[in-house]
Amino acid sequence: MNDSSTPKDGDFASWVEEKSEALKFELGEKFPVPPTELHSPSVHVETGRQKLEEVLLEHEEPTPEFLEELRALETAAPLSDEELARQALEAGGEDGDAATPE
Repeated sequence: MNDSSTPKDGDFASWVEEKSEALKFELGEKFPVPPTELHSPSVHVETGRQKLEEVLLEHEEPTPEFLEELRALETAAPLSDEELARQALEAGGEDGDAATPE
């Protein structure tokens, strides 16, 4: 019961890798996904705005837009307690429901 496509001893890992790469390519052809849906929370889509975590944790070079936004935040007046409370009530928390603020 020998199959010609069966890998020799020790070649199983490379055989699985080849098959998985072929399957990825085949599925990618059948079901293309827009690049905006492939991003993770820590890796921004190249067209998106750069985040602080990316600069500090992933050692990305800050963009001029990022530095400009950071300067604007540093020079902005602090928010009052009333404004912070208003924003918290509007936010709605994790469930996004403004009727049940956290």
